[in-house]
Amino acid sequence: MEILDTDVTIIGAGPVGLCLARALSGAGLDITLVERQAESALSAPAFDGREIGLTHRSRAHMQRLGLWQRLAPEDVSPLRDMQVFNADSLRSMDVSHRGSGRDELGYLVSNQGIRAAAFAAVRGADDVRLLDSSRVVSVDCEARCALVRLEGGRELVSKLLVAADSRFSETRRAFGIGTRMFDVGRSMLVCRVTHDIPHEDTAWEWFGVGQTLARLPLGSAQPLGHRSSLVLTLPAREMGEIQALDDDGFAREMERRSGGRMGSIHSVSERHVYPLVTTYPQRFSGHRFALIGDAAVGMHPVTAHGFNFGLMSVQALASEILQAAAAGTDIAAPGRLARYDREHRRATLPLYLATRGIVGLYTDDRRPARMLRTALLRVGGGLAPFKRLLVDSLTNDGTGTARAPLHPASRGSA
Repeated sequence: MEILDTDVTIIGAGPVGLCLARALSGAGLDITLVERQAESALSAPAFDGREIGLTHRSRAHMQRLGLWQRLAPEDVSPLRDMQVFNADSLRSMDVSHRGSGRDELGYLVSNQGIRAAAFAAVRGADDVRLLDSSRVVSVDCEARCALVRLEGGRELVSKLLVAADSRFSETRRAFGIGTRMFDVGRSMLVCRVTHDIPHEDTAWEWFGVGQTLARLPLGSAQPLGHRSSLVLTLPAREMGEIQALDDDGFAREMERRSGGRMGSIHSVSERHVYPLVTTYPQRFSGHRFALIGDAAVGMHPVTAHGFNFGLMSVQALASEILQAAAAGTDIAAPGRLARYDREHRRATLPLYLATRGIVGLYTDDRRPARMLRTALLRVGGGLAPFKRLLVDSLTNDGTGTARAPLHPASRGSA
């Protein structure tokens, strides 16, 4: 049996796992990434339909990690404002960048572009080892080390084990960590479309009866019209019927379901469907292991905070590890991992719970819930605390000061 000694083992080479490896690189640590996919799939990821909403803090962190400047201009779009509609009400909950000190709330970036940039930032690092096409058989943590056994007999011995293997983390489950899991009971379809009516860099989410439909603005006008990402949420049975439509039939159906808010829909990209499940574990760390990314917090996409929370977990955990490495102390010291746990919980739990509440209210089709939604929109200020929490979480760059936003055209000099 081959035994490999390493300082940090990261299970999962998705964007968050790669970002942690990049954050730790250059500190004198030996880092190993374990990933089921082949390296070719990591270096040239396929289009998966998802557009990631990024906060100003995330943009700044990606710049420091060397990811932002690797993004193609067409992969970055400004998000100026957001609107939430309820059923057939003419009123909306407006979340605006005005008064935030920013020209936009944040940015929309293709998940494909983020994945490619993250891999490119790590590739070539002498202190980062990638074990691709590798499956984990078992994990364990002893007094002085963490053990990971792979198919084929290889064993990794490390000081710290980090799980970055999705909201359905097998590593988290293997360590017996209980998780609050909320199955929304619906599936989410995502794709890109071009349409007639300008989006004005404004995203909207329409909670209709029996469906949720979102439109995310994607940059400037295209030859066939204005480009957006469509996000449709339906029960699985109905989603199967939608998926069976050809592109023209799908476009006509989306025109109908959107109530004409986009005008005529022209081109339609490849469509992808994902289950909607949110997760929040009882703890983010334990003896010689920690959870980051979706393995730590699996968010509902309505507030666009999934990857943002992932980057926050990278920043918080990397800070503890790097401080320990610089001081020559144990990078998995219980006090440090406990501090990471507390910090990440404090940073994520309020918005996670608020989002759960908003999603629960706006996806409940019973008459009392519909009436309450309408009343809140009519009052206008009924959701003010949630709006303030959301705007601050989007526009705060982590420094406590407002800065001029970084536009795609100037991102290399920020």
